[in-house]
Amino acid sequence: MDDAYAQLSLDEMFQTTSLSPADRRLAARLVYTTLENLTKIDFALAPFLHDVDALDPRVRNVLRLSAAQMLMMDRVPDFAAVSEAVDIVRGMDLENLTGMTNGVLRSLARGRDEIAWPKPGDPDYLSVTYSVPAWLGETIISDHGPETGEAILAYRNPDRAITIRRNEVLTTEAAFSQMLEKKVWDAKPGIVPGAVLVKNAPDIGRDADYLAGQFSIHSEGSMVCVLAMDVKPGMQVLDACAAPGGKTCMMAERMQNTGRVHAWDLHEHRVALIQAQAERLRLYNVRPAMRDATVYREQFDAVMDAVLLDAPCSGTGVMDNKPDIKHRVTSEGVAALVKLQEDLLEAVSRYVKPGGTLVYSTCSVLRDENDRQIERFLERHPEYSIIELPAAIPEALRAQAGPLGLQLLPHRDGVEGFYVARMKRA
Repeated sequence: MDDAYAQLSLDEMFQTTSLSPADRRLAARLVYTTLENLTKIDFALAPFLHDVDALDPRVRNVLRLSAAQMLMMDRVPDFAAVSEAVDIVRGMDLENLTGMTNGVLRSLARGRDEIAWPKPGDPDYLSVTYSVPAWLGETIISDHGPETGEAILAYRNPDRAITIRRNEVLTTEAAFSQMLEKKVWDAKPGIVPGAVLVKNAPDIGRDADYLAGQFSIHSEGSMVCVLAMDVKPGMQVLDACAAPGGKTCMMAERMQNTGRVHAWDLHEHRVALIQAQAERLRLYNVRPAMRDATVYREQFDAVMDAVLLDAPCSGTGVMDNKPDIKHRVTSEGVAALVKLQEDLLEAVSRYVKPGGTLVYSTCSVLRDENDRQIERFLERHPEYSIIELPAAIPEALRAQAGPLGLQLLPHRDGVEGFYVARMKRA
């Protein structure tokens, strides 16, 4: 609804307010519900608004949030949502717009049953129904077919759990289980070995055991990328686009603080995030560095046992967790990312030793960023070939792999929409 990322904006707001945990959860749910359904909400409000472009953006967002409560949530009665919206607009010193706010929302309450929602086959059906840009909906349908494509667009994560994993260097499985038993959290095993899904854990980033390095917050799709690397103690490994450092640290742990994990990022403040992660987890085999991974560096030629390129991407595989992504991604932006991914692959593939491993991954469901990208790479580089994923990745996930890599889909696999291609250099 503006240019700030939703999670960062909410975290910043919660740090400066005294909301109760229940009110924080309600506020977060309202924001995410609004973002998940933004195009649908705008469609519903459109008949009751005149000259939307001239409307104060703050008031428009108040209308959107209120409409989300009225159309998609059942906790707040319509009259209360309308009254609260009017009070908020008045609190912005926009008294002259309180009447309009009241009128639009009351009209929505009366007319919601008559909204002419688009039907399958209508030009704006995908865009409005699933609140995605029209081009994105059409691309996903084209890439995955009508049935799977629409399932991708429709998916909403019903769990909203936080995924954590233990620090393999500092904490044994038994000690980690004992730690979890002492928490008031709801915890259950994830699909990926070592993943634990946690609910009812507010401010988990400030938990004493987290701060002491006993565990990390790390998504299951991201963990699959690390498992594909199949790292061993003593290896020389490169994580080419490493920030904020989750994959770097998991590899360092699995290498038992031996060898080296070179962790690069383009920006100094993001390199600092990697360093902070490694220090919190007490990992001493991580070597963060500020480097542009598109620039070839001769000193690293053919020296790495394994290279991970978790490339910058559209993020379309995690739209259900980060719904603001849908309103940021553009077709032009994806085209630029595809070129960047190609440049990164060209540079970092040269660092792999003969017989070594190159893993390419994204959190995207768009084929131009994934299997088509790898198909083009293999045509240019016959010294590389696709190899099987390690047995450490659950069979239920490995079974979805095709000849050009593994595409995970949230609605089907229960994890984030990552793509992973594991290649060997001859």
